[in-house]
This record gives sequence, C-alpha cells and structure tokens, in this order.
Amino acid sequence: MTATARPTPTGHPGYSQTMPCTARSAGQARSLVRTALAAWGLERLADTGALVVTELVSNSVTHTRTYSIRVTVSRPGETFVRIAVVDNSRTIPALRTPPGDHEETGRGLAIIDALTWRWGTDLLPGGKRVWGELTSEVGE
Repeated sequence: MTATARPTPTGHPGYSQTMPCTARSAGQARSLVRTALAAWGLERLADTGALVVTELVSNSVTHTRTYSIRVTVSRPGETFVRIAVVDNSRTIPALRTPPGDHEETGRGLAIIDALTWRWGTDLLPGGKRVWGELTSEVGE
C-alpha cells in the first residue's frame, strides 16, 4: 500500500492511499491526513481532519461489503481541504437523528456534519465517494 501525490488545481499535491476496508485502516487514514495537512502548513486542522477521516472509514467498514477503500486528501481551494473515502457501495449515506445515549453506533455523519464546512456524496461508476471539507484561512 503506497500513498500517491498528484497535483491539484491549486498547485498543492493531493494525497491518496488504498487500504483494506477494516477498522485497523483508520490509523493509516489518520496518518495520511496528518501528513497532507503538515505538508500544506495546516497542522492546526490535524485533529479535526483525523476525526473526520476516522468516521468516514468507520462508515465504510460498518455499512459496506468491500475489500478495500481509497482515502484521499486534496486541497481544491486555497481555504479548504477535502477528505474523502471511496468504496464500492452505491448506497448514499443519510444523516440520521443521533441515537440514544446507550447506542454504540449511528453518530458518524452527525459528527462529520458538525466538524466540516460541508460534506457530501458523489456517485461513481464503481461505488461512491463520501467527503467532508475543512476550512482554514491561509497564512495564519
């Protein structure tokens, strides 16, 4: 499993890595997010980005039957970063009312919704991409 960097419209490289669709991949995904944010001088977003990608990976692990996922971190604009997970399911995730206090699951998209500027899903020929965007003022 190797991470790749590709140029984006802003001139900043995008980062991506394919990994198994297992709970253990959340750690690899957090590392990829932290690496990309550090390369862009956006370390202040690292904790939030790590939590967002953890929830995105967890949702793929919990709700799909896929062998691998692709985690991407890109900077499509000067003031925002997009963190995404691609899997082979075409089921669109839906924001639900958070479950009761004793439920162990069901809060992932609510957390993503609370932490991101915006989030969404893109249908792809072989599945979907679920993403969240973090904002930052450049140069702070």
